[in-house]
Amino acid sequence: MLINRHRGLAALHNAVVLLVVAVAFWVYAEITMTWLFDWMRLSREVSLVPYFLCVVIGMLGGSRPVARTGARLTRLAGAEAAGLATQQMALVALAVFTMMFATQDRSISRLFLGTFLAGSWALLLWMHLVLPRALARLVFGRGSRVPTVFVGSARSLPRFQDWLRDREHVGLHAVGFVALDGDRAGSAAPATLLGRVEELPALMDRFSISQVVMLELPAAKERAKAILDLCQERGCRLLIHHDLDEQLEHPLMVVEEDGHQFLALHDEPLEEPLNRLVKRLFDLTVALPVVVLVLPPLCAAVWLMQRIQSPGPLFHTRPRSGVQRTPFPMLKFRTMHAAAGGERAEARQASADDERVYGFGAFLRRHSLDEFPQFWNVLRGHMSVVGPRPVMPLLDEEFERQVRSYRSKHWVKPGITGLAQSRGFRGEIRTPAELQERLRLDLHYIAHWSFWLDVQITVRTLWQVIVPPRSAY
Repeated sequence: MLINRHRGLAALHNAVVLLVVAVAFWVYAEITMTWLFDWMRLSREVSLVPYFLCVVIGMLGGSRPVARTGARLTRLAGAEAAGLATQQMALVALAVFTMMFATQDRSISRLFLGTFLAGSWALLLWMHLVLPRALARLVFGRGSRVPTVFVGSARSLPRFQDWLRDREHVGLHAVGFVALDGDRAGSAAPATLLGRVEELPALMDRFSISQVVMLELPAAKERAKAILDLCQERGCRLLIHHDLDEQLEHPLMVVEEDGHQFLALHDEPLEEPLNRLVKRLFDLTVALPVVVLVLPPLCAAVWLMQRIQSPGPLFHTRPRSGVQRTPFPMLKFRTMHAAAGGERAEARQASADDERVYGFGAFLRRHSLDEFPQFWNVLRGHMSVVGPRPVMPLLDEEFERQVRSYRSKHWVKPGITGLAQSRGFRGEIRTPAELQERLRLDLHYIAHWSFWLDVQITVRTLWQVIVPPRSAY
């Protein structure tokens, strides 16, 4: 019931947003045709229907990220609302300007399109912050409330404090708590103690309960079956919470496959072919201009400084583990003096004031310019612009021994930058805690990938190229 209400609210929100933006397009077009200055006035001879359809297509494409916010839709922070608005307007702009360039339309006002996109972004930001709450009050008001009773042990209740509060907007009304095995709720419990589980039938009649949430399964199978039968007899909804993630000390997600339900450790959005296509297009869009325009003059400058400070090969090419641990040759500008050394010596992590690094090489490392040849790896498909950073094979083996879930980072292509690097985790890994945090961020990225997340990480990394963090050396 609850998930359907969340989906319905998101669908209604997307429909209203689409309608408002569509109406705004024609209203703004009429204003520019009639009332604005001559230098901005839109000619009535221009066919706006193709551009209107592009706006609709872009908005429909941008509705998916909104739907994926789920229960968070009514409590979006400003940054998240801005991110959703940016994604939607980016898709609209892509569709509109693709149409304009494909048809070589010179009659349409670029100023009209630009101001419409900017104004629509501000309008979307405001609607994402305000509209979901208003729609929830309208649709799931007092007449749609679902009186709910919770069955479980008192120690389970505090964990549901935030969960309860975040679902009040879709009509969930917590009547109280029914204790198993004589438990007593503490003063901080989010629901009032109504009685024991044996009193549940009378309590359901007294409070007109229409939903029961079992916080845990009773130890006795017969008691669980009795609660299920009671709910069926009374026409009462039943939700059963599983706590396997708490028992295993690892978050789990439910996966449904052809009528069978499984519990998985991670979500993997990049297993969807469309998502992989979007990510690949993003990689090519970023990498191709860098390889064609930036890399040639950068290679010349690095080669010249190497001739002066540290003669030797321009690139440092060494094997790294890619997706599914497939080895590939990763390119970097050489930043250390060319010297003989085995694989074990090269596995030594660079440290601050490392004597192996020549002068200009330190500058390259600090500003991440030594990584720019890896855009060639991106074009060849070995790497992505954003993903878990690859390390030397010997360090891979060492880290696998230290952290059980380390190999999971190889589910996706490694990246020139990653979520951990954009958060300032760069350079030498000195402690197990640093390794754990970097891996946590890598796995978070894999489980929560989105186009917008890639854009955010790329922008943060670009800023760090200009203003390096203290951990860069």
